[in-house]
Amino acid sequence: MFAAWNPAQPEITDLIVQYDSHSLQRLPVRKQDLLEVFSRFHNRKALRAILTLPENAGILDDREIDLLLLTVHWEMQRLAEEFYHGQRVWDLLQPVVASIRQAGIRETLRIVDVGCGTGYTTRWLAAMISPADHNIELIGIDLNSTLIKEAHRLASAESLPCRFLHGDAFSREHSGHIFLSTGVIHHFRGHALAEFLRQHDQPVTQAFLHFDFQPWFLAPFGSFFFHYLRMRTAVARHDGVLSTARAHDARTLIEAARTSAPGFAAGIYGAKIWSTPIPRVFHTLVGLRHNLVPELRRHLGSYATRLGVLR
Repeated sequence: MFAAWNPAQPEITDLIVQYDSHSLQRLPVRKQDLLEVFSRFHNRKALRAILTLPENAGILDDREIDLLLLTVHWEMQRLAEEFYHGQRVWDLLQPVVASIRQAGIRETLRIVDVGCGTGYTTRWLAAMISPADHNIELIGIDLNSTLIKEAHRLASAESLPCRFLHGDAFSREHSGHIFLSTGVIHHFRGHALAEFLRQHDQPVTQAFLHFDFQPWFLAPFGSFFFHYLRMRTAVARHDGVLSTARAHDARTLIEAARTSAPGFAAGIYGAKIWSTPIPRVFHTLVGLRHNLVPELRRHLGSYATRLGVLR
């Protein structure tokens, strides 16, 4: 295994911005601390990237780090566009919404994009599906205020019917009928993964959809190719490949969801390409209230073959 692909280590972007867990106040980050983390993994690629990060007296420069994160997320949006990710989300979200309606829930459904970054998925949905026609509310939430400001700027420029909030997506005031995320769930591991999923089991919540890379032995090689061609920053090239190596397999996700959120039936959607054994780049952890499972299969129609066992 290449040192830069060791899944036991964090991604650089997991560490360069830190917050107080209660106040969400931004905390100073020492460059030396980051170097020590990746030195333990002998990850010279990460070390080279970290050494280039701007600092003041050993503390990472917040403004420059924010600009870097914006650049990384702009590049991530380009990849999402090339992989038609917005349509992928809607193809699954639409039958989930229909299933909830069939169960008799008529109020406006709040759909919360957890860790939305600059809000590509939420903005795509707002632009393409007319939320008012479906009686849904689209909200993107992230702990990073800089990314949320950019998401709001982009949505305002196109007058899109969606909102972006800086905060904790699972706090009481932001509770959603449907939680979704893209490329987020692999950042949580072990007890953190269990806690992340446990927070979904709120009275109003009916479903969750977490889209992420599907791990298989060629995934890091494919990711390396795409990120080398499409990404300009060393941090993005490093983290983009490492994220595929750190992605959870289906068994890990399903077991964690069924244990931590027993109020939901859990399974994987979209693991294989058609009826072949070839894995898709993305798979989706689906959580659904048990009474909604038959309706979801019905509303998926021919796509129901993509849905694994939900229990």
